[in-house]
Amino acid sequence: SKTFTTQETITNAKTCRDWLVTRLGEAATPFHFVALSTNTKAVAEFGIDPANMFQFWDWVGGRYSLWSAIGLSIAMAVGYEAFEQLLAGGHAMDEHFRTAPLDSNMPVILALLGVWNGNFLGAEAYAVLPYDQYLHRLPAYLQQLDMESNGKGTAKDGARVTWATGQTVFGEPGTNGQHAFYQLIHQGTRLIPCDFLVAARTHNPLGEHHTLLLSNVLAQAEALMKGKTEAEARAELEAAGMNADEIAFQLPHRVFPGNRPSNMLLYPRLDPFTLGMLIALYEHKVFVQGVLWDVFSFDQWGVELGKVLAKAILPELTSSGPVLGHDSSTTGLIEAIRQMRQ
Repeated sequence: SKTFTTQETITNAKTCRDWLVTRLGEAATPFHFVALSTNTKAVAEFGIDPANMFQFWDWVGGRYSLWSAIGLSIAMAVGYEAFEQLLAGGHAMDEHFRTAPLDSNMPVILALLGVWNGNFLGAEAYAVLPYDQYLHRLPAYLQQLDMESNGKGTAKDGARVTWATGQTVFGEPGTNGQHAFYQLIHQGTRLIPCDFLVAARTHNPLGEHHTLLLSNVLAQAEALMKGKTEAEARAELEAAGMNADEIAFQLPHRVFPGNRPSNMLLYPRLDPFTLGMLIALYEHKVFVQGVLWDVFSFDQWGVELGKVLAKAILPELTSSGPVLGHDSSTTGLIEAIRQMRQ
């Protein structure tokens, strides 16, 4: 925890400490905990030896922090050599972003496409679609990176913006998403640009599995781009032997408008270096869009109000006294929860 005050993190840490103390005693705490924080005082008060504290700069935001000491858990999970490769991949993308001309600069191009799709074509969301199970949590990771960074309605000068900023980010690994929400992307009334991510080679060469996966991701991108015309759909239905009435009924539903934008991020094989490049690519994309939208991408005041209100509500959930100081909806919900927990 950067501040060592984040409610969820400290609650979990206290639960772990209580479990440890009941078995090994209070004196064991300093020998079984390490902390990653900027708050030495709070770490020591918790019972962790500051010598076991990994510090990092106080200007490092949480959603950009995996490159710092916060990445300790990554190093522990995959080994320090792999973690260094992750860092190297991020650095390679940093250097590309810093030195590449704008017309071949991947983060800049990705950012400009997002602004074009959102501010000029009216897209309010974009889908991140990794055709790689190892990246199944990447869409959720990018949700925070993108939406917490650029989901702002105030410009840097304090004025309300008069243009759209930020987009809803969602996604699932293929081909799961194909059987869930691709219908809306292909034929729905909302424009949803897509980022496809796929490796040419797999870590798990099992039969034709990966070749099938590749054929699916390429087919989806082609279908989004080209669609299917009414003439093409009619020819298919006629070839299937349908009569005129059946064709007339089904034809409107078989047309795909096409012209749905997508990006294809293709890489040889997923490894720590490539993952580092991908994460840094999206980080720089978000930064560029923040510059274009004139918003602060490195704060998150939108999450603060809920935290403050939660502190006021917390004791009221276990109190038997009257609920005061809330709107009627929140008051009714607190009273309903009390009743259900009796």
